[in-house]
Amino acid sequence: MTKRPVTCVVVPTYNELDNLRPLIESILTLSRDGTNPALEDLCVINVDDNSPDGTGDEADRLAAMYPGRVEALHRPKKLGLGGAHLAGFARALHLGAQIVITMDADFSHHPRYVPAILEKRGDADVVIGSRYVPGGGVSGWPWDRRVLSRTANLIARLSAGVHVRDTTTGFRLYRREVLESIPLDHIFSSGYAFMVEMLFLVQERGWRVAEIPIILQDRQFGSSKISHLEISKAVYTLLRLGLRRVVRDA
Repeated sequence: MTKRPVTCVVVPTYNELDNLRPLIESILTLSRDGTNPALEDLCVINVDDNSPDGTGDEADRLAAMYPGRVEALHRPKKLGLGGAHLAGFARALHLGAQIVITMDADFSHHPRYVPAILEKRGDADVVIGSRYVPGGGVSGWPWDRRVLSRTANLIARLSAGVHVRDTTTGFRLYRREVLESIPLDHIFSSGYAFMVEMLFLVQERGWRVAEIPIILQDRQFGSSKISHLEISKAVYTLLRLGLRRVVRDA
């Protein structure tokens, strides 16, 4: 990239071929608005875990189509959502980004919320696109998935002592200073529990966190990546964070 981006959007992928191009092009369209300086020099960093459906090849094509605005990072195999975020963080910081946004590739986090999440950064160092604040919610989920999500968030808040309503969402904004303050190479969770661990570390360092309401849409293409193994890893992470909290506060 010849010009340092103000904002980088990190999008981890595994088998998101049908979603990647429309998502990235929707994100890039935001920079044409001209009303928000943080969107004028916008880049998208795709981190792909060697998707067998060709997502990585599509990312390379998009990087060639939008040089300086799209970057494609490739990892050798499926190494976990947390690690993909960390790889994206490292690249964004190397490029000089002052703001890093993370979002899922399946349109459950719609790009239309990016301007709102950027606007909120005046009040906070980390901004969360939240399902569980007034005005937020989910669309297209069955009742059992809604109950599971609410329960998981409650357990995470109680065990890790995280003071936000939506602890597991991946739609977030981080200021550069926040990421630089956290020893990212010491983070132990690699899967979805990474979201809770990041909030734990953010809160531990006293950074301001705010939430904005979003409506999370169920994916239209592809399938969910959450497995029983991921759930087991999340439970382990919560237990470990809870123990660390007890020791810290003793």
